[in-house]
Amino acid sequence: MSTVTTKDGVEIFYKDWGPKTAQPIMFHHGWPLCSDDWDTQMLFFLEKGYRVVAHDRRGHGRSTQVGDGHDMDHYAADAAAVVEHLDLRNTVHVGHSTGGGEATRYVARHGQPQGRVAKLIIIGAVPPIMVKSDANPGGLPIEVFDGLRRQLADNRAQFYRDLPAGPFYSFNRPGAKVLEPVINNWWRQGMIGGAKAHYDGIKAFSETDFTDDLKIITVPTFVMHGDDDQIVPIADSALLSSKLLQNATLKVYEKFPHGMCTTHADIINPDILAFIKG
Repeated sequence: MSTVTTKDGVEIFYKDWGPKTAQPIMFHHGWPLCSDDWDTQMLFFLEKGYRVVAHDRRGHGRSTQVGDGHDMDHYAADAAAVVEHLDLRNTVHVGHSTGGGEATRYVARHGQPQGRVAKLIIIGAVPPIMVKSDANPGGLPIEVFDGLRRQLADNRAQFYRDLPAGPFYSFNRPGAKVLEPVINNWWRQGMIGGAKAHYDGIKAFSETDFTDDLKIITVPTFVMHGDDDQIVPIADSALLSSKLLQNATLKVYEKFPHGMCTTHADIINPDILAFIKG
């Protein structure tokens, strides 16, 4: 397996496909999944001639199941370790959900200052901040995230079945076509990761404030979000992020779910391609 070792000794697994001279696209996966969640996108862009890279976040997938460092600063630094190891330049970073937060912090703190980033794309992403507070009255109550932690600790295997079978892909909507292989693949990805990393990751994706990161990002950024996103509600995420970014393009997808990169790849992939080429 291809890995890079971070400064604190964590082995980060990554995939690196395509011509080394082609423009790189780096994908940042959601919680509690791994780089496999980007298979459809990586194959699509590989066929289009791009170099595609994706990594498993620390504690997730095939990366080290370390007990600490499960926060956005470490996530962004780990992504930077992969980028610098491969010496990626003029790179497009694509992040979904928690990965959208990771990609945002990476670009703001590492990639943009180093001049390595061409564009940023965030899909169903958690920024600016998910949890409700006096400063963020439209957020979700902390009790929602406490509930996620409780379900994970009580029966992670069942929780990782119920989430994709229900709100993640909006399979709980009337008339929805439920795709059992998609549910099974979500469960598979989740269960190969570490419970401690996933438990701590809930705090990372829900309580991290990305406001300052968004404000300093100057590269063209594509903000993509489904208006039926039941995991990261659009009103307190994409609609706010697009206003904080200096160079944002917002596209709202009617009735698309949180996991729209999987359920609607036939629409999402060409839209990403058009933005990259634009």
